Amino acid sequence: MDSIDKKKKGVLIPFNFKIHPSRFTLPIITYVYVKGSGVRAALLVDEIIAEGAEEIVKKEGTPLTAPPRISSAIRARDGFVVPKEVPLKRFTNLDGKPVKSARQYTLINIAKNRLEEVGAELKGEEKREEVEKTAKKGKKRGAPRGRGAKITGEVIEKISVEKATNSSLIEEFLKKRKATLPPDLKEYLAIETYQEKLPKERTEKITDVVVKLWRLTDKLLKELDTDPDETVYRLPSKSYYVLAKKLIEKEVPEVAYEEITKRALIEYNKNLVDPHESVGIVAAQSIGEPGTQMTMRTFHYAGVAEINVTLGLPRLIEIVDARKTPSTPMMEIHLKEDIRKDLSKVKSLANKIEKTTVEDAANLDLDLFNMIIRIKPDKKICEKKEITIDDFLEGLRRVKGEINVEGDEIVVRPREERYKTLLLLWEQIKKSKVKGIEDISRVIVRSEEEGYVLYTEGSNLARVLSIEGVDQYKTTTNNILEIADVLGIEAARNAILEEASSTLKEQGLSVDLRHLMLVADVMTNTGVVRAIGRHGISGEKSSVLARAAFEITTTHLLNAGVVGELDPLQGVAENIIVGQPITLGTGAVKLVYTPRAMKPKAK
Repeated sequence: MDSIDKKKKGVLIPFNFKIHPSRFTLPIITYVYVKGSGVRAALLVDEIIAEGAEEIVKKEGTPLTAPPRISSAIRARDGFVVPKEVPLKRFTNLDGKPVKSARQYTLINIAKNRLEEVGAELKGEEKREEVEKTAKKGKKRGAPRGRGAKITGEVIEKISVEKATNSSLIEEFLKKRKATLPPDLKEYLAIETYQEKLPKERTEKITDVVVKLWRLTDKLLKELDTDPDETVYRLPSKSYYVLAKKLIEKEVPEVAYEEITKRALIEYNKNLVDPHESVGIVAAQSIGEPGTQMTMRTFHYAGVAEINVTLGLPRLIEIVDARKTPSTPMMEIHLKEDIRKDLSKVKSLANKIEKTTVEDAANLDLDLFNMIIRIKPDKKICEKKEITIDDFLEGLRRVKGEINVEGDEIVVRPREERYKTLLLLWEQIKKSKVKGIEDISRVIVRSEEEGYVLYTEGSNLARVLSIEGVDQYKTTTNNILEIADVLGIEAARNAILEEASSTLKEQGLSVDLRHLMLVADVMTNTGVVRAIGRHGISGEKSSVLARAAFEITTTHLLNAGVVGELDPLQGVAENIIVGQPITLGTGAVKLVYTPRAMKPKAK
């Protein structure tokens, strides 16, 4: 810990196994367990080195005994020793299994609030000493105090950052008005008004209208909730905010608020799903039926004629099949405000992104007499794309041959003077990348209202988002699995919704968003993107008969028979097969009470 505190740039901790940086969002708090010495520490890590870790560790050094073979390393900047009272089961490998392996170091990504749990697990005298020690260190560092928060070990700067919202402004306004709103609605208001950067007056106006709509809802629920067999539900929190914004934008008079709220409540409750309704079948029919009217093959992108993108039915199939790579991957790259209107800066950024090979930027000459390959950089192309001789040399670094610069030419000689070796080297050199991102073959600059936007053929979200000047909040890709890897499963769910919705709209088809939401939820509810097919959701059903009814019937039945698998007959397909009522609608009800007709009262 002392060596970490002393070094401002942090220390390197090597590992003898591979760590993939794409799995983590840096900076992170991690646990590191040194098996030999029994040291267990919580560290702040802001760099994971996967490539060339051994050379970097040898150059900079490490405070710990390095393993014989270094595959990766982390750079730790701050941390504290975790007491031995914390059970070892808290520590797991990257695959989630307990620490029982022969690896020297074990690393996991943990939640930020885990720091508080460590303090809760300390006992008696040791807990008091730990708190006093932390309080002294925190006071020296000027750490924030108060709010009754537990102090756990050393204070790690820049980790416990509160989410920026307008909560204090909204609380103050509600206090003045002597009004109350439920916590979830207040939180939604605070986050949305802050993210939209609304001025104070606008925020207060929206909050005022939301309060009025909430009070009207209380009144209207008493009027509408007259049937004891049916419950009238409130609108979701988001609806109050959206409705308030629309009422202000359209300058609707306050006298109309009650009627509008009443209609919204009636329509919302009318569209709620009934108990035991077959939402899956309705969603499948609602998407599948208009899908039969879709164009079988469409290759273009509206507004960008130079880029071909798969649309229509093939694109919809790609989405629900969760294809690893779309047939025509593309990105829409938005830029930050200080760049997006400067064409020269935009072109420079486009050159950094677009992949340029040796063949694209130079003339190649195959000299069979001298058994060499001459590379003559094209001055016009190199000047336009800002490519230097050093870029060529860097791109040719992996070529198996002797490379020399002779004037304005680069000469490559194979290690073996054989014709076949020379031809193989020729093909390798032609495809070598000298600039840009590996998977992006073309970049097109397009002028739009907000400024210039880049459209690409090919996709590499992680690399593009790391480029300075790219707006990470607006940049998108049509590769859903790539979004899941880089941004997480919730972002992938939203991408499925957006891609499916835009594909249907482009064909002039209207499908209720809730059907697409159901499909997106089913595909992502396990934490990974799964296909709707025999290799995904349909093939993973618990019912043998349901799996057999979908595809490869004999295989499923044979495998189930071999292991003696039982089918509880809880789904739709399996009950139809055996001739039983399906568990939907009235078929899902086990006990039905039929009251006798009430006799009229005697006068």
